Amino acid sequence: MAPLSLFSLFLCFLLLLSPAISTNSEGNALHALRSRFSDPTNVLQSWDPTLVNPCTWFHVTCDSNNHVIRLDLGNSNISGTLGPELGQLKHLQYLELYKNDIRGKIPKEMGNLKDLVGMDLYGNRFEGEIPKSFAKLKSLRFLRLNNNKLTGSIPREFATLSNLKVFDVSNNDLCGTIPVDGPFAMFPMESFENNKHLNGPELKGLVPYDFGC
Repeated sequence: MAPLSLFSLFLCFLLLLSPAISTNSEGNALHALRSRFSDPTNVLQSWDPTLVNPCTWFHVTCDSNNHVIRLDLGNSNISGTLGPELGQLKHLQYLELYKNDIRGKIPKEMGNLKDLVGMDLYGNRFEGEIPKSFAKLKSLRFLRLNNNKLTGSIPREFATLSNLKVFDVSNNDLCGTIPVDGPFAMFPMESFENNKHLNGPELKGLVPYDFGC
């Protein structure tokens, strides 16, 4: 019985430790994100990697299990790029990075944020294609990517996002046609305006969805 008891104690220890391990990995991910940013007004000054978890940092919200569920850095005068470490915030529900000067590509690893409900990246300088991996975000309700420099077509896989209520890609440089299936049937045309290579709603069987790309 003694070996079994020791094993049981070891399992209990791991269970007690697991939230700390999780939040520490989230803290590491956020600190890696901070290292990519220029922060002239010290918005991220409280992001101290020596703390046990990031739940005391400004602009970070955690749940009762100390998991990071919200990141609020909209209109914060930060610049820089995003990296794959964002995909490690497995419990994140809201990502607010709007109206900054963030450039470069949107990491495909953000498609791993399965609990994400809202993502606001509008008003930056993101470029490249919209990641197809976002089609895995089945809880997503709000996706605003407008006023960037995004190119390529709108991924047709997004038609499977049945919970998506708001989708805005206006004022980019997208091409192809606008999807008509799934949630796209209810989005207003204003959500797609000012993309000079983006054509009207897709005419199935008549032209390919990426026509004009």
